[in-house]
Amino acid sequence: MTFKERYLAGEIPFEDIDLYIEEWNASDDTRRLAEFLGLTEEEEDVWVEQSDEALCEMLDQQK
Repeated sequence: MTFKERYLAGEIPFEDIDLYIEEWNASDDTRRLAEFLGLTEEEEDVWVEQSDEALCEMLDQQK
C-alpha cells in the first residue's frame, strides 16, 4: 500500500510521510516520489508549492 492509502485508512499518522520519503531515497524504485507516495498531480502540486500542512488538509478532506 502507498503512503496515501495507509494514511486515508487511518493506519499511519501524516508524519510517517518522512519514513516513506526515506524509503524511496534508499531504494532503486524508478517511480517519481509522488507516484511512490500515491499522490495525484494536484496533491503533489499543493505539497510542493504550499506545505506539508496543506497536503495533510487536502488528504483529510478525502477521509
